[in-house]
Amino acid sequence: MREEGWRREALRATLWFTPSVLVSVAFLLFGLTYWLDRLAYRGSIDLPAFVSSGSADAARQVLTAIAAAVITVAGLVFSITIVALTLASSQFGPRIIRNFIRDRGTQITLGVLVATFLFDVLALGSITSSTVHRDFVPHVSITVALGLLVVDLAVLIFFIHHVTKSIQLPQVMGEIGAELGRVVSALGADDDTRIETGPSLDELTRRLADDGADVVAATSGYLQFVGYRKLVTLAESSGGVIRMSHRAGHFVVAGRPLARVWPADRAPAIARQLAKRHVTGPHRTPAQDVVFTIDQLVEIAIRALSPAVNDTFTALTCIDWLGDGLARVSPGSLDHVVHRDAHGAVRVIEAPLTYGRLVKAAFDKIRQAGRGMPAVAIRQLDMLAVIASGTTEPDQRRVLSEQADMILRSSDESVPEASDRRDVRDRYERFAATLEAPA
Repeated sequence: MREEGWRREALRATLWFTPSVLVSVAFLLFGLTYWLDRLAYRGSIDLPAFVSSGSADAARQVLTAIAAAVITVAGLVFSITIVALTLASSQFGPRIIRNFIRDRGTQITLGVLVATFLFDVLALGSITSSTVHRDFVPHVSITVALGLLVVDLAVLIFFIHHVTKSIQLPQVMGEIGAELGRVVSALGADDDTRIETGPSLDELTRRLADDGADVVAATSGYLQFVGYRKLVTLAESSGGVIRMSHRAGHFVVAGRPLARVWPADRAPAIARQLAKRHVTGPHRTPAQDVVFTIDQLVEIAIRALSPAVNDTFTALTCIDWLGDGLARVSPGSLDHVVHRDAHGAVRVIEAPLTYGRLVKAAFDKIRQAGRGMPAVAIRQLDMLAVIASGTTEPDQRRVLSEQADMILRSSDESVPEASDRRDVRDRYERFAATLEAPA
């Protein structure tokens, strides 16, 4: 993901950006209606018959009633949002709260209500009474305020429907699963097709190990984003090579190596600029961290498998979405570990992300939490078969086979009923047949 995409994602995961935009629109809209009202007041234009008319006192009463009603509803929407966040934290896990915060429907609802309130207050403040001249009543603004009230009612109905839908567990898992698919599909999307020049990756790795210097992290936290393209420009301008010691999702400790630079004398200059080319924070984000989205589904699954909840069907649904995401990992999409400059020379080397790590992240914890539960083992083997049917790389198939072997051993050791063990073994044999079939 490029820096522009990261900034868009960071702004989306807030409850203030969209409302702020809509509030700005309300300012501009009031400026337009006020200008029209002043023209009508001076007699420069004639207002249509449908435009609201009345005295200054009547206008104040109308606008005061609208503003009071809208701000009350805005408080109700905010309260419902807090309840939804609390429910999500307790039922789905604290890391799922981010999905509700970045929900566009909630942000737009809050923004429309606050913008309407601001518009009403501005219109209310523009009303003037005078004993010398006739009263100024913003008839166009009042008419627009009445129209915005109708819009608010429609938005409120939408919000109620949206909240009741968004807190349903299948909907939550479906949205996370869809995001996992998007993140996995984006792996390798920025692959560099330039002609390779300069030292090979193996040669640079040796030089970094022998003659490189470490650049330490300035602050502790989860690495959220790395601006690789800007790092390429930085490395090219300094004539060096940067190898990242961490990738997005890793926890970096202040004072410990964040990257390694070759030649070593370039390290001080690169260290000052590197601090501006990455973002750390107290939590992980899915921007460049595919494992984070996997962990979200896994967290829901292991909560569902806990004795306190005992919801096997939720865990099975999580396994389905995890299988869908891993089935999208294309051959070679995890090999994109270098970034080259305009001349084709390697300038930045990413910390690697292996296929084995993705599979272990998606299956290990659920297998351990579902130990002794045949339904979980069967569904995991079914998903491994689906993944294997689209996998041609020998190393990837070996990883899938090792995971299936662990599931089978766990079933043989923990499932007391012989018939259940036979069902698991039957699924294992189907997986093995899929793995042996030519791709």
